[in-house]
Amino acid sequence: MKQVPFIFSDEPKYRWARHIIYWVFWWLFQGFLYSFTPAAVNYSDAVRFLSAYADSLIYMIGHILLSYALMYFLIPRFLLKQQYLLTVVVALIIFFIAAVLNAVLGQYLISPLHNKLGITVKNISFLQINYLTILAGLRGGITIAGISCAIKLMKYWYVKEQRNLQLQKENLESKLELLKSQVHPHFLFNTLNNLYSLTLTQSKQAPMVVTHLSDLLRYMLYECNEKTVPLNREVEALKKYVELEKLRYGNRIDVSFVCSGETDKLKIAPLLFLPFVENSFKHGVSHVLDQCWVNLHLHAGKDFISFNLSNSVAKNETNAGAGGIGLQNVKKRLDLLYPQQYELHISEEQEIFNVKLHISISKQAEETIPESESMLVKIKPVPSI
Repeated sequence: MKQVPFIFSDEPKYRWARHIIYWVFWWLFQGFLYSFTPAAVNYSDAVRFLSAYADSLIYMIGHILLSYALMYFLIPRFLLKQQYLLTVVVALIIFFIAAVLNAVLGQYLISPLHNKLGITVKNISFLQINYLTILAGLRGGITIAGISCAIKLMKYWYVKEQRNLQLQKENLESKLELLKSQVHPHFLFNTLNNLYSLTLTQSKQAPMVVTHLSDLLRYMLYECNEKTVPLNREVEALKKYVELEKLRYGNRIDVSFVCSGETDKLKIAPLLFLPFVENSFKHGVSHVLDQCWVNLHLHAGKDFISFNLSNSVAKNETNAGAGGIGLQNVKKRLDLLYPQQYELHISEEQEIFNVKLHISISKQAEETIPESESMLVKIKPVPSI
């Protein structure tokens, strides 16, 4: 949540402005209340309002001292440090000093003013000030002090919450960057191995592999800097990867890649599906000696994406990559990016490895994806190979 400068800024112009407005409002409000006291209604409106707002202004001296003593001395020095006994003792002392101050102000400033306005008051000397006049000096003081402290404590709480949220966000960003950095080398290592095998045999398909690899790396290094990417770009990257794997396995593999729905209208966090496809080749079909297959179906609905992947696995092969670092990372990313918005089912039965992923996509979900889902390192694009 964006902070409002007028409320939270420590710049002098904002602090002075909000404090002046606060006390002017309190002066007007308290003067309005004073003008309707039983003693005041017996006089003319002019005398009544002049006396009321003069009284409010004079008493505000004690109220200001009381409020600031509590906000800037008592709260940070004792209350926030959980020194509760000292908080109570110091608070009583501050209230007593404020009450005596207002009693003195009432005797030596307000009473003479009332006399000049023709308002009957009982004159007493300083020595005659007793506990009743001291308690009277607290009128309005407890209210404004309570309001001031409540505002201060709410502000402390809000700032603390924002700081905690910022720390959580930074922690989340660090986790995402770590997970994503682990995806990239894993993919690159496997693809370079494929290219190495083709170059050893001097295959004519090697240039095509280089082109596909160049496109994939460009997508991963530059376009994936955004927190979300168009789904159709993610699909294109998957197709290029599948083409690379088909070149490697040749006629020994049968691949079906079906994409349906309006993929150009949805956005998604980048590189969520690639680890599953990579896993199907690395831990699945690569261990099958005979004919192998991979079926992939991705459907884009209005506000959801359905991803179904199945592949053949070797006989007696168990846990075909289900616990590998690639799938572990993508599960963690899903937890961080789409909490309670996805369903992932991974199973293996009758020599078939299945992955079913359903992600609910909404505009709000896209906006809540942390900015740090983008890569930290920015590199200028290179020309196409």
